[in-house]
Amino acid sequence: MAKLAFLGLGVMGYPMAGHLVKAGHDVTVFNRTTSKAEAWVDAHGGAHEVTPRKAAQGCDFVMSCVGNDGDLRSVCLGEEGAFAGMPDGSVFVDHTTVSAKVTRELFDAAAAKGIAFVDAPISGGQAGAENGALSVMCGGEQDAYDRAEPVIGAYARICRRIGDSGAGQMTKMCNQIAIAGLVQGLSESLHFAEKAGLDGRAVVEVISQGAAGSWQMQNRHETMLEDAFEHGFAVDWMRKDLGICLDAGDEVGASLPVTALVDQFYKDVQKLGGGRWDTSSLIKRLRAMG
Repeated sequence: MAKLAFLGLGVMGYPMAGHLVKAGHDVTVFNRTTSKAEAWVDAHGGAHEVTPRKAAQGCDFVMSCVGNDGDLRSVCLGEEGAFAGMPDGSVFVDHTTVSAKVTRELFDAAAAKGIAFVDAPISGGQAGAENGALSVMCGGEQDAYDRAEPVIGAYARICRRIGDSGAGQMTKMCNQIAIAGLVQGLSESLHFAEKAGLDGRAVVEVISQGAAGSWQMQNRHETMLEDAFEHGFAVDWMRKDLGICLDAGDEVGASLPVTALVDQFYKDVQKLGGGRWDTSSLIKRLRAMG
């Protein structure tokens, strides 16, 4: 059993922290909205604190799953940040999708305090978090990863170290790049089926068993056909992620034309009022076009 803190109780972090309790760990949580932290403690036990520093005091591991680069800096740095409370030799594991730049910045800041830092972004959506079946892609020093992996295993289907600091975030960018083009293709496929007068469900039943099959097709086609998008991973967050991908593409010299195009399609969805809709709402844009 490890003593650990979990910072950020959103749709992903809330169930992830719960899996750590089920695995037998001593968990203290922090969330900016205190009422959510109190509700988590009522549901799972453990404890909550009012600052990241207090939550992190005496912990072997501190996990975070917050919103963006600025949110991550705010829970790590400063007098009330987690780094100020973490003991020498402890490990900070970040599950947020952020830039590789801020990851490396915080890796260095942690090292200066004798703390290890592992970037460990996740994929699998809310269902993956709730079922403890996330894919976790990691960057950082091998020793820190080896220590953190058994703890991460409480909510992971697969967990792998890809390379040095930032490698996990760069791998998550690969994940989002692949998803963006795939969801657009699926949206066009279902839109075409509708326009052609085909039964979308019958079409998916057949093509999902061949080379066109995907997680998105399996898990999102039904709600796409029903025009229901009040669930899942929000368009606003996907645009944040794709912005990170496009910036990194410029830095490393990678050409990402489809990613750039789909990012603009998601901007169109935002204009339709769909910032909080699931990413599969790309089909709404096509329907709106007639």
